[in-house]
Amino acid sequence: MTLYGLRTMRTLVASLFLLALSSWSVSGLQLDVINQWNFLQFTPPRGFSSQGFRPENTIFTGLELTDDRIFIAMPRLRAGIPATLATIPRNTPAGSSPQPQPYPDWSYHGAGLGLDNETTCAGLVSVYRMRVDSCNRLWVLDAGIMTSIDDFQRICNPKLMVFDLKTNQVVRRIDFPRQVLRPSSLLANLIIDESVQGTCDSAFVYVADTVTAGILVFDGLRGTMWRVSHPSMFPDPNFATYTITDESFTLPDGVVGLAHSPKLATLFFQPLATDRIFSIPTATLTKGPPAEFEDIPVVLAGKKSSQGLGLALNPNDDTLYFSPLTETSVASWNPLTNRQELLAYNPELLQFASELRFTNNELWLLTTRFQKFFKRTVSPNEVNLRIIRIRFNSTPAFNSISNNLYFKK
Repeated sequence: MTLYGLRTMRTLVASLFLLALSSWSVSGLQLDVINQWNFLQFTPPRGFSSQGFRPENTIFTGLELTDDRIFIAMPRLRAGIPATLATIPRNTPAGSSPQPQPYPDWSYHGAGLGLDNETTCAGLVSVYRMRVDSCNRLWVLDAGIMTSIDDFQRICNPKLMVFDLKTNQVVRRIDFPRQVLRPSSLLANLIIDESVQGTCDSAFVYVADTVTAGILVFDGLRGTMWRVSHPSMFPDPNFATYTITDESFTLPDGVVGLAHSPKLATLFFQPLATDRIFSIPTATLTKGPPAEFEDIPVVLAGKKSSQGLGLALNPNDDTLYFSPLTETSVASWNPLTNRQELLAYNPELLQFASELRFTNNELWLLTTRFQKFFKRTVSPNEVNLRIIRIRFNSTPAFNSISNNLYFKK
């Protein structure tokens, strides 16, 4: 049976079951805290002051891994963000708090240093996420928006900048054309698809427009771009309020979570304000601009216990990983076998998982107390930001407690 034969609604995680848990790992998998911070601190370059830096506003949303570095993205949600893209060493003591280093250097972060718009736009303005391709290059998605939570100032055109990770130099820049953007476009996530027409510069790139909901498609071989939109990509107002550890906030964001299965030729996606995960064939995205009134074949993949942001996929067996926000947990579902597992539950460590990344049989997460950053109640005396790893010793074993608690067909 193909994925598109699975059209019945399913419940991915059972709230009542989650609330009854007290252990860190339901499946026996350990949550390893790789790094943690109360606040992210930066040392300004020579000749500049840190007086305008606002650590209480600096929060990460994006994660990418190489052999020796961890990349983190810190969008300019509010004022005072020093750098929007930084690195830390891959190998540091467990639970340590290394100081992030702006990537590739401070000259690309003029917005944080108060430089003029021309200098700022030549560098990076506000990065939510970035991805490495098979040619060891980092594709960085720059939204071009300052203070997006408070007053949404677009100071530069959104763009993709591709860095050679050997030289840390820009080897390609793609500016988004006006016809695919909307006045409130906020580009917050991307997938590099090297399975259709080639790798590296020939890849397709799928980009999530979170505020004016849609998916932008970039054809790297031809240098063209178009927009695909569907009602499933918009926020559901009934799910625009989130409750995490008894603290609530409202943010009506559309499509943001993305995961790609080359084997299934499928893109999974989820708006932030929804309890559902959807899917769309990549053939629909890559065939070119949709015709007027064309039906877009979006499928409801499943219904979750609460909203979520990050998605990740194991390319070996197509298991999908997600993190329900209210339940402060990590769960998995395989769309081919319908096997499900609750991997971990921890109300302290698993608050607001903004990013999930699967690599080398490990699941990495960024977790934050975003609800406290958002409501300006965050404390400098508490750990607020973490990088967490879950290791699988082999192919993950699915310990189904009761199938009815996960999916209802």
